[in-house]
Amino acid sequence: MPDALHRLALLESIIGAVNLGAIVLDEQHRIVLWNHWMARHSVCRAGAVLGQDFFAVYPELRHKRIASAITQALRDNFQSLLSQTLHKAPFPLYTHGTAEGRERMQQAIAVTPINLPGSPRHCLIQINDVTIAVGREKLLREQTMVLRSQTFADGLTGIANRRHFDVAIEKEMRRAMRTGSPLSLLMIDIDHFKDYNDHYGHQQGDDCLIRVAAELAAMLQRPTDLLARYGGEEFAAILPDTDAAQALRMAETIRQHAAGLRIPHAKTGNDLKHITVSIGIATQHPQQQPAVAALIGAADRALYLAKGAGRNRVMVQPL
Repeated sequence: MPDALHRLALLESIIGAVNLGAIVLDEQHRIVLWNHWMARHSVCRAGAVLGQDFFAVYPELRHKRIASAITQALRDNFQSLLSQTLHKAPFPLYTHGTAEGRERMQQAIAVTPINLPGSPRHCLIQINDVTIAVGREKLLREQTMVLRSQTFADGLTGIANRRHFDVAIEKEMRRAMRTGSPLSLLMIDIDHFKDYNDHYGHQQGDDCLIRVAAELAAMLQRPTDLLARYGGEEFAAILPDTDAAQALRMAETIRQHAAGLRIPHAKTGNDLKHITVSIGIATQHPQQQPAVAALIGAADRALYLAKGAGRNRVMVQPL
């Protein structure tokens, strides 16, 4: 008997010393063990909860997943692990034992049946503090999102970059094919931009690109529309669910707005002494065989025609 008492005292000391919460319930859901960790991280001391019905202490858990896990352990001898993703913080536990000014501890919970020879079945509820791990995972997700946004954003203008454009045009082409809707593409080029850079310098050239990109991006109101910097002073606008007539109207509005910025340009070689843009349009119709390269090629040819015809104009090129 002394050995048994010694082993029991040793077991209680070990359970008290471990860095996790330990609650043992009998078959009537009464609390028969409440370790020091639970007392430290909750507002309940062992003396106040021992012998109490678990759901009287935590009535808010009566209809939660942990209630069925306790039933399965006591009735069916079945162990349960509660997903931290689905059950983030069921117990009102806090790092320093108080709710004031602190968020709940993030928890990983296991409910395990305990079978003692000659005794009714009990169950053990183990609670691990995973707050740091969850915080680290959240930080990694945020960093991943930042890196992803940087990967798909142009470093100068902040709009989508060429890589983002390549991904988006493939996706929208597949969607257009699936839904039988038209897809239009605008290729937009700032006129005489090399002369602008040579005359005003690269710093002012960058400022010009930023202003033009912001103006163009502000005009694309639908969430599916995408403006990307295609390269240098050339931009591309992907317009899903947009037929040729709608694309033409949008392109003409863009041309007018760009001219309306009145960014001075002394080296245009014509009477207009401010920045203008030329735009080429191509539209993929539902009945046509979808091909990204063909759509881009047609829009690029239309842009070439617009520039060859005197710039500051919109041209359309059929596929």
